[in-house]
Amino acid sequence: MSKAPGKGRAMDYRNEIKYMVSEAQLALLENRIGHLISPDRHAGADGTYQIRSLYFDDYYNSCYNENEIGTDPREKFRIRIYNADPGRISLELKRKEHSMTQKLSCLLSEQQCRELMAGRPLPADPAYPPVLQKLNLLMRTRLMRPKVIVEYDRTPFVEKLGNTRVTFDRNIRSSDAVQSFLEKRIPGRPIMPAGRQILEVKYDEFLPDYLCRNLQLSRLRQTTFSKYYLCRRYSLSGTRA
Repeated sequence: MSKAPGKGRAMDYRNEIKYMVSEAQLALLENRIGHLISPDRHAGADGTYQIRSLYFDDYYNSCYNENEIGTDPREKFRIRIYNADPGRISLELKRKEHSMTQKLSCLLSEQQCRELMAGRPLPADPAYPPVLQKLNLLMRTRLMRPKVIVEYDRTPFVEKLGNTRVTFDRNIRSSDAVQSFLEKRIPGRPIMPAGRQILEVKYDEFLPDYLCRNLQLSRLRQTTFSKYYLCRRYSLSGTRA
């Protein structure tokens, strides 16, 4: 088995706030701040890219249940690709504590990804990055396995002040076809009510005042549930957000 093509990377804890908004609100806000901050340089010509994540949970559905009851701290593992391109595959561990989030990540080879997709731990290797070591251990001790795919279209904006990131996430969809994760197209089903989308605002120590004013965050409906939780809930019960 080949080793991961990259070392692990840690991100400091950041504020991350999510809002459930209508498409009309999202379009208005996007138009308003699109003249104030820059599009993410990784976005395509239309300002968007597609995100696809494969989430893991253990035998007891601990990640799902902890999100539902608001356990603090809590963690989730996911494998992520962009624009359905397997050329760059990352394993991420997202940790939430006191309304702050931290992300640890490392790159995976396609071979490693396919093993993990199949629910098979990789051969033990002390050279693996810590995030991969931890997932490997949990796959053996807590039967951590891939459970659901979350896919959506993101329009991202960035601002250096506060290391701020504002994203508009549309067409959020869920799929249980975990073995098809690396395929160009996968079957999916919408998990949000018609016309409802997600706005996310991420920043370090402060959110620039001018962005807060233009986004009018105090008037929006904040949500504590993650996309993973909403997609798993739909998979388990058939109930949308």
